Amino acid sequence: MADLTFRIDAHMASKAKTVVKARGFEMIVDEPVSLGGTDSAPNPVEYVLAAFAGCLNVMGNLIAKEKGFELRGLDIRIHGELNPAKLFGTSDAERAGYKSITVEVIPDCDADAATLEAWLHAVEARCPVSDNLQNGTPVSVVLG
Repeated sequence: MADLTFRIDAHMASKAKTVVKARGFEMIVDEPVSLGGTDSAPNPVEYVLAAFAGCLNVMGNLIAKEKGFELRGLDIRIHGELNPAKLFGTSDAERAGYKSITVEVIPDCDADAATLEAWLHAVEARCPVSDNLQNGTPVSVVLG
């Protein structure tokens, strides 16, 4: 199967607000007032968690179908811990990103426990966002 390429374009709307265009969609990224924003949208690290939840939902439904059970509903609760010191330039002792992310997946279905364990393992293993969060991805940031 050929690789897929995803692209976005973004521009600064203010010092803390970014407008992002993805295909025909527009997203706003902002910070809470306490971090210099206007609190008009989720911040970048919240979007990371939202992307993770969206990917888990898609993969959960795809893999449930493959495993032969109906997923009537799926609740996903995610929280992440990060130390803002590097972000604000006050310390390099810890990384800038999440130190840990915890995901609770609550499926509404009739599958037995063994099927759900196998399902959850496959969901985590095949979710591209999970893969990006758990493994280093080469990134190149250049001046344009």
